Amino acid sequence: MRTRTLLLGLLLGLAALLLPALPATAADNGTWGVFPTPPAGAAMTDRAYFFHQGEAGTTISDSATIVNSSDKELTFQIFATDAVNTPVGGGFALLPVETKPKDVGTWVVLPPEAKTTVTVPPKGRKDFPFSVKVPADATPGDHVGGIVALNTEVEGIQQEGKVQVGVKRQVGARMYFRVPGPVTPGLSVEDVKVSRAAPLLPWVKDARAKITYSLVNRGNVVVEPKVTVSAEGLFGRRVLDRPSRELKLVLLPGQRIELTEEWADAPQSDWVTVDITAGASAYPDLVSSSATGFLAVPWTALGALLVLAGAAIAARVLRRRRRAAAERPEPAPDLAEAR
Repeated sequence: MRTRTLLLGLLLGLAALLLPALPATAADNGTWGVFPTPPAGAAMTDRAYFFHQGEAGTTISDSATIVNSSDKELTFQIFATDAVNTPVGGGFALLPVETKPKDVGTWVVLPPEAKTTVTVPPKGRKDFPFSVKVPADATPGDHVGGIVALNTEVEGIQQEGKVQVGVKRQVGARMYFRVPGPVTPGLSVEDVKVSRAAPLLPWVKDARAKITYSLVNRGNVVVEPKVTVSAEGLFGRRVLDRPSRELKLVLLPGQRIELTEEWADAPQSDWVTVDITAGASAYPDLVSSSATGFLAVPWTALGALLVLAGAAIAARVLRRRRRAAAERPEPAPDLAEAR
């Protein structure tokens, strides 16, 4: 029993060294939240995010608020960081505490009392001011990050290989900061691919396909993309037509994301060209398209037909050979040998 206790202590000690923080969620997780400090008398949700603009070399001041909705005292580590899109799906995420920011997260200066930990009483709140010092060489465009509160309490244990690792939760409020200058929106569709899953017997069940593609923001401003998906078969026959729709995500500058379109009734047999077109309502001239083609063939059924056809041909050839052998005349006897 003592050995097991010691082993558990060692694992928890190692967990403290390897402790991961879950990606920052939205501004409130139901237990605590991080918000831009509202004006006196205003609701806590008066501002959803931090929105600021400042020339290179200037300093902007603001304040953040941590709200503790729980029935116990909570202690947080406060830090500023950069935002990214999750590679698959494009969700908005703030970098964890162990990843050093390289952009707007390095511009934020927290007050001395927030540089260690901040304790918030149950059902209470804590306001803390901060400033954003824009570097003199800051590039024009959007710089996106957030102010994050990381709960110092371990809320769970997860298995990573043979080691149990403690898990902490963090919540962050988004910060959108624009440096004035030339705005260059950029959006491209890349790497369009199609994978198919066809039934063994065609037309007994629908064939299914999955279309994957990448969206890349090559500009210097945030883009909210909308996408049109279409496909044509032989002779221009339209086999898929999904009108333009907003993806409900924010694609950050320099980010690449992979998205998926499920196609439940893909063609059973056809030569198909799939086209993905992306744009953004805020920038009507920003349009990008990419296409790929694939041959839809019921290979299993075709293989079975080829096998049957081959067997039929082989049987026919065999019958012809047998018929030819049966009709071949007997050789005449050798009269010289008979004498």
